Amino acid sequence: MKMLQGNIVNKTIEAEEIENYIGQKIKIHGSIYKIRKMSGFAFVLLRTKRKIVQCVYNEEFSQFDLNLLKEESSVYVTANVVKEERSKTGWELRILEAKVLSMPQEELPIVINNKIVDTSMENLLDFRPITLRNEKERAIFKLQEGICNGFRTFLLGQKFTEIHTPKIVYAGAEGGANIFKLDYFGKEAYLAQSPQFYKQMMVGVFERVFEIAPVFRAEKHDTSRHLNEYTSVDFEMGYIESFEDIMEMETKMLQFIMDYLQETYSYELELLKVALPDVAEIPSIKFKEAKELISKEYKREIKDFDDFEPEEEKLLSKIIEKNTGSHFVFVTHYPSKKRPFYAKEDRNNQEETLSFDLLFRGLEITTGGQRIHDYNEQVEKMKKRQMTVELFESYLMMHKYGMPPHGGLGLGLERFTIKLLNQDNVRLATLFPRDIHRVTP
Repeated sequence: MKMLQGNIVNKTIEAEEIENYIGQKIKIHGSIYKIRKMSGFAFVLLRTKRKIVQCVYNEEFSQFDLNLLKEESSVYVTANVVKEERSKTGWELRILEAKVLSMPQEELPIVINNKIVDTSMENLLDFRPITLRNEKERAIFKLQEGICNGFRTFLLGQKFTEIHTPKIVYAGAEGGANIFKLDYFGKEAYLAQSPQFYKQMMVGVFERVFEIAPVFRAEKHDTSRHLNEYTSVDFEMGYIESFEDIMEMETKMLQFIMDYLQETYSYELELLKVALPDVAEIPSIKFKEAKELISKEYKREIKDFDDFEPEEEKLLSKIIEKNTGSHFVFVTHYPSKKRPFYAKEDRNNQEETLSFDLLFRGLEITTGGQRIHDYNEQVEKMKKRQMTVELFESYLMMHKYGMPPHGGLGLGLERFTIKLLNQDNVRLATLFPRDIHRVTP
């Protein structure tokens, strides 16, 4: 317990520090989350930056009129911290004074201070600046902060260098029509679909690099799993012996993140009732074998031999969980025709690539693999695809002047977060979603 002269703490303290000040008078700030009026007293819930703090108002010790407070008022509170065995925290805050800093001009258009915001997805997103004030809604993004912190801490510990690549580019890394065009001072440019080209280039500089940043996809999908702007966690590493080195690195990264969240974000995990999955070992299966397994297990006709249907991802995950207990599964050796031009092909079967996806609870969250590092091999594959090689001179520069064997991956932060919460709509794990319908708020 901190003992301060005069038994009064003049500085404003954090909610997490209150237990250190039992028997003392403190100052704390926040917004009035909820007022529960009882007979002769009231519970005033104060929303601080991370926690909801329960305060007690009573005319016996509170030196102001409770009617001066409104929900969503911003306030400074002076209170006594009193030991209280009946409280979960072991203490209670008895409000002495309250200084109102601002008052809402209107009543909230939607109720946010219940356990959940009980409304439609449309309302949840239309009123996002307000609905995010709900303690569970905002906890999702505190947890997402923890995920990013975990990624960054792990990768820096593995001697990766964090980079920041341009989002205005001359060509799309993935190609195709799902790319946003823009007028760049009279020239045609695009929003980056991926940092792929740049992180490969930087392997030639730093050997191991990563980035956590937005990417853009002009896909006209209107589903619970697609966004037109999302956050991608990308890493690329050189001097690999196999694409399996990348899978091994991701497995270790996910193990680290689960431990990190448990240690550092237990408050949010408990609030959101998140059961962290075991990532001790992630099973893997070849794409073709996975398709056949799903077909056999569920007596389904294979309609697309080159890619998964969303339902097949869910069914495969169910089979893997039943057989191994794992919530994750690597699917490897995707068909070459479905992978980008820089994907390295298997020498034993050039119809397949040394690539993989990672499925988590029925949803693809990662795409990765080994890249072509040899200049002649890369140019030859581009010509086979009838690509204009001259347009990619700045990309091919790294191949021309020497690159080590390398590979990497991209993980969708929102998809990973939502499956960690065991829910289905990526918009729930996106602060301000951008999809085919929405560019506001």
